[in-house]
Amino acid sequence: MPSSVIAAMNYDIERNALTIVYRGKRGVYRYYDVTPEEYEEFRNAPSKGTYLNVTFKARQHPYERLGPSQTLHLVNKSS
Repeated sequence: MPSSVIAAMNYDIERNALTIVYRGKRGVYRYYDVTPEEYEEFRNAPSKGTYLNVTFKARQHPYERLGPSQTLHLVNKSS
């Protein structure tokens, strides 16, 4: 999943939540109400950054920025 924008992402199918660890100091965000189909589209996109900015964010999923204590285990775990 090489991306210049995304360091890692993790999808929780039970909560329909997608957590994205952005590169640099952009932070970690959890997006809610993400269907498994949307996540698969995202994973299969040739450019994760383009898909994120053009398609995913346009859907306006509810989201929250996560603090450091909530994100330590995500950096090395991407799926």
